[in-house]
Amino acid sequence: MKKVLVIEDDPNISELIRIHLSDLGFQIQVRNNGREGFETANSNAFELIVMDLMLPEMDGISICQRLRALDNYTPILMLTAKSEEIDKIIGLESGADDYLTKPFKIREFIARVKAIMRRQDVYKESAQAKSKNMVFGELELDESMRKVILNKKRIELTPKEFDLLLLMAKNPGRSYSRGELLELIWGYDFSGYEHTVNAHINRLRSKIENDPNQPQFILTTWGVGYRFNDEL
Repeated sequence: MKKVLVIEDDPNISELIRIHLSDLGFQIQVRNNGREGFETANSNAFELIVMDLMLPEMDGISICQRLRALDNYTPILMLTAKSEEIDKIIGLESGADDYLTKPFKIREFIARVKAIMRRQDVYKESAQAKSKNMVFGELELDESMRKVILNKKRIELTPKEFDLLLLMAKNPGRSYSRGELLELIWGYDFSGYEHTVNAHINRLRSKIENDPNQPQFILTTWGVGYRFNDEL
């Protein structure tokens, strides 16, 4: 049975989420403050974390950032009463996989959860499949194991960083606009949040490029977006 952690201080919302996710066959744990939620997430394995942005003791952004810093890449669906664009950008850039603004329709919430779970199932299935490697000089990508090797050392990437790198590496020379990358990687249209792509590309370059200011792998197509170097 898949386990889901819900970190939400509003008892009405947490109970609503618990009921509907339980109906889908998930095992639910609920924590009503940020610090307890972080400790539970860090010490247990979950398929999904549903988390409010504004929480007592530790806010959702801090939880997300700390989990990612500890190489915990459990998918996170961020919930918040805030609707300002900057809050959505911060949530996504901190490592959240999706973002839903309160009040939300339960049907949309369930659709988002199912979409995240489907992506996780695909990742697990591909990890069990025969390994497929792509080599670009000192950079090696193992698609099925979702592993990146640079100069014979493994590089730890977040799921979205890996997805961005894999997409472009499989299509070297093709230029992608920020809007295209948002739609392809985040699963649906995040129109207006192109800065999120910039932030992820910058972090990806900092991990795989010898000199992020003069990238060798991920190149900028001026006036368009980004492409993977097709001359390697």
